[in-house]
Formats: sequence, C-alpha cells, structure tokens
Amino acid sequence: MAAPERSPLPVRPPFSPRLWPQWLGMAVMMAGARLPWALQCGIGHVIGKLAPYLARDRRRAAEVNLAMCFPDMPAAERAALLDASFDALGVGLFEFARAWWGSAEPMRQTVQVEGLEHLHALQAQGRGVLMVSGHFMTLEMCGRLMCDHVPLAGMYRRHKNPVFEWAVKRGRLRYATHMYTNDEIRGAVRHLKQGGFLWYAPDQDMRGKDTVFAPFFGVPAATITATHQLARLTGCAVVPFFHRREGDRYILRVAPPLEDFPSQDAVADSARVNAQIEAMVREAPDQYLWIHRRFKRQPEGRSRFYE
Repeated sequence: MAAPERSPLPVRPPFSPRLWPQWLGMAVMMAGARLPWALQCGIGHVIGKLAPYLARDRRRAAEVNLAMCFPDMPAAERAALLDASFDALGVGLFEFARAWWGSAEPMRQTVQVEGLEHLHALQAQGRGVLMVSGHFMTLEMCGRLMCDHVPLAGMYRRHKNPVFEWAVKRGRLRYATHMYTNDEIRGAVRHLKQGGFLWYAPDQDMRGKDTVFAPFFGVPAATITATHQLARLTGCAVVPFFHRREGDRYILRVAPPLEDFPSQDAVADSARVNAQIEAMVREAPDQYLWIHRRFKRQPEGRSRFYE
C-alpha cells in the first residue's frame, strides 16, 4: 500500500490576551517534554503523590470506579491500586508531553511489539483496520511507537479550548497520518474504505445519541456504538490494541481481529468491545484513567455514584 498523504498541520490560534494562560501552560508542557526521561519520571512521581489532594473530586471518582470494578478486592489492595494509578497519572503527563513535543528515542530502545503479523496480513489484503484501545496513561506514547511500524490515523473528541485543540492536533500529527474529530465520520469512513489504519478509544461517556448501555466490569456503562457502525459501513477489521509500561519497557500487543464482527446487534458488539478493554485494564490496572466518571449515566438516568 502506498504511503498515505498526511493531514496538513493545524493553523495556530491567535496569541490574544484571553488565551495567555493557556499558552503559558502549553509553554510549560513543551519545556517539560524536553527534560531527561529519568527527571520526568521523578517529577511525575511527585505529582502523583500530590494529585489526590489537589483534585479531591477526581480522587473520589477513581475510588468509586475501583470499588465498582473490583468489588471483591480487599480494601487495602484497592487503596494501593489507587495510589499506583495516581503515580502513573503523574508520569503519564510527561509521556503525553514527550509524545507530542519531545523525543521517543529512549522508549524505542526498549519497546517490545507483538502481533504485527496481524496488521501486515490485513495490510496485504488492502483491508481497513480499526485499532481499538482504552484511555491509558501510555496511550500517546504507545500510539507514537506503533506509528514506527504502521501508518496510523486517529479519532478524537474536539476540544473547546482553541489552544489545547491546536496542541492536541499539532502534537499527534507529528506521528499520525490524519486526525479525525468524532464528527468527521465521512473522512474516517473514507480512510477505512481505502485500506487505512485508524486508532481510537471508545471507553468514555461521550453523551452522544449513538450510545447504548453495555457492561464494563459487570456494570452498565454508556458506550458509543462507533466501533459497530464503522465496521458495518466499511467492512474493516476490528483489532484490539493492548499497551502498557513495565518499568522502562513499553509492551505493545496487537491481538487477532475480532471474528464475526460486526453482527446485527449494536449492543452485543459494544459489549464485546468493552470486554476487550476490560481485558486491557486487567493487564495494567494502575495505568488506566480511573479519574473519568465512567458510570455517571445509567439506564434509569444520571447516577449518584460520584456524589
């Protein structure tokens, strides 16, 4: 397959006074991206220690999520997992920054990639591939590392803040071929029909109309049906993409394509996707984004879980 054309870089938003705080934050992020990796990890660990006290509402969300997803886990073990998740969150801030603005060379020295044969076989067939993952703190860095092996495009939710929207798209287009917002469905469909690779994470409550309630760790979770819809519209293969950090190593694992997908049942297909993401979480529970209020909507209405 010929190398895909890359999306043009986004136009930088104006440097107006109302955006100065955002630009200052972005300057800090860009400077932090260039620090040595060992120093980034050290600062990240400190941030991870402080974050639960500075963002108590997010700590509460993480506590609730862990209790709902691991009800049989001893309380002391859940508390340790909570602390580990904030530690991974602190380091993950620098993983995001380095993926967007820094060098991935230290990670390339130790990365381990498994299952590329599945992608190469699909690529040889000219078949589009939808790579499905979850919101882990390693998401950005592992996406960049995977782009060393296959040309990946991505889907994301557009940000209201123009500086952050520019930064996200500009940073990701350093390694991704395209970035489609979740309302640019035609572009994503065309990309998959042309045999492209598209990566996205469908494990957050997007509040859109195309959602169903499917189990996640046995709890009903509002789940977007985009995986089912994109596979139905394009005939693409749906491939789970596992990734995690183990010490200084990054482990990337591509699973075989889901069989008999899609079906005629969007709920059943969404449950299968959630089950794959649940398996990813069980491999690296400390690195999952537990601070997201995953169960804030329930079939009977808005939940009171996080109050």
